[in-house]
Amino acid sequence: MVLWVILLCTLVSSLLGGLYVLGVFRRRRPNEPPLDKGTIPWLGYLLEFRKDSSEFLKRMQRKHGDVFTVLIGGYYFTFVMDPFCFGAIVKESRSKLDFSTNAIELVMRVFGYKATGANHNIVHTSSTKHLMGDGLTVLVQATMESFRKLLLCNLSSGEKRAWQEGNLFHYCYNIVFRAGYLALYGTEPPRGAGNKEKAEEQDRLHSNQLFQEFRKYDRLFPRLAFALLPPKDKREAERLKRHFWNMLSVKKVWQKDNISGWISDQVQLLTEYGVPEHMQNRFMFMLLWAAQGNTGPTAFWLLLYLLKHPEALKAVRDEVDKVSRESGQEVKAGSPPLTVTRDMLNQTPLLDSALEETLRLVAAPLLVRAVLEDTCLRTSCGTQFTLRKGDRVALFPHISVQMNPEIHEEPHKFKYDRFVNPDGTRRDFYRNGKKLKFVNMPWGAGVSTCPGRFFATAEMKLFVFLMLSHFDLELVNEEEEIPAIDVSRWGFGTMQPVHDVWFRYRSRF
Repeated sequence: MVLWVILLCTLVSSLLGGLYVLGVFRRRRPNEPPLDKGTIPWLGYLLEFRKDSSEFLKRMQRKHGDVFTVLIGGYYFTFVMDPFCFGAIVKESRSKLDFSTNAIELVMRVFGYKATGANHNIVHTSSTKHLMGDGLTVLVQATMESFRKLLLCNLSSGEKRAWQEGNLFHYCYNIVFRAGYLALYGTEPPRGAGNKEKAEEQDRLHSNQLFQEFRKYDRLFPRLAFALLPPKDKREAERLKRHFWNMLSVKKVWQKDNISGWISDQVQLLTEYGVPEHMQNRFMFMLLWAAQGNTGPTAFWLLLYLLKHPEALKAVRDEVDKVSRESGQEVKAGSPPLTVTRDMLNQTPLLDSALEETLRLVAAPLLVRAVLEDTCLRTSCGTQFTLRKGDRVALFPHISVQMNPEIHEEPHKFKYDRFVNPDGTRRDFYRNGKKLKFVNMPWGAGVSTCPGRFFATAEMKLFVFLMLSHFDLELVNEEEEIPAIDVSRWGFGTMQPVHDVWFRYRSRF
């Protein structure tokens, strides 16, 4: 009899525990945001959110207002759509709102890397040293050398100026990815005197092979992040992970020349913190995706928007030509390729604005914090909400600020000079007469701001600077509309197009 009582109690406890996990008992408490659990236990709105995050959040905002809590895959997310609340959230202490909890789970799932408490300090320290200030100047020089090797090695002039056609997205992603990879992870050492050309050819071959495998993984990334891969794709993702752990292994990286300080310093710090070598290899893969997963797609959108807006293309091209002349260089028949410096990149306010406008339109990161203790949130209209311990709080700036017509007039239009005043200074933005601090958030914010944003910006600007300086560019179909975006990638940085766009290019002189 006692045994049956024990079994019955165990069964009831398990049942109640299961119902709790499924969210059956969750109720809205006083001062908490509106709660919407959906109709499917535990899953909640996962499938709808995964299908099109932007449309789902717009619908929830219309239904509940600027702050609401929804159940997504066993987690309760409170989405905050009021841009005046962003500062309070991103600046809140990590003891209350912690960005690392969600990040640790994600990097383990998609890169197989088990993060430690020291990782944020490692990345922050090396990035401050090498991706900003004098370190960034050195890295821009290395990236310029990579573009020379990949982009400018076969320039022709005179009668040989034949048009070449290509897939614009693939072309931009391929060249920018490879240039960044070679600048960061090093180049093939020449094997003996006079073998520099062979080493450069090896760099071109190896970096292209790496890019092809990276694109396979990149296509799987969104579903992998949500743990929604079918068995066949899951096996392919595991194969690709092992491939990159091998190709980017610390042993192979140390065999290269010209390894960036950003990479070498982090390997040294990981070793000092006792991170085993196999985990260091996985860390190298994570760094590659973080550094190069969004720059190529963004460069594609920027070039495409310029090609679709002739007045923007002319204005930006005139600017880069002017900067080149003032540096003592000029692209003309018989002249050597440009050497673009960081100082030159700092003299392009129109290119800066065009890039920021592109990011406003196509960058859509999801910023998530874990709520470690009950936290008060006050909205701009004075309403006060309590964020519940154990939940997640999330920002989706693409809807809240970047495409908000109250902040950006005609938000769906590309306006290359939107972010710059006539005198070249940065423009301010307002909502309801009140100045906004956050008007474009492609790099995140607060302690989780992308530490590589200055290098990524320089890399994309350098690519477009060289393309506009050295090549005539046009779309194969000038009437082709800007392609729609792939909605499956909402929340993972720069969006990608749903169909190809073809362009042609040739040397300008």
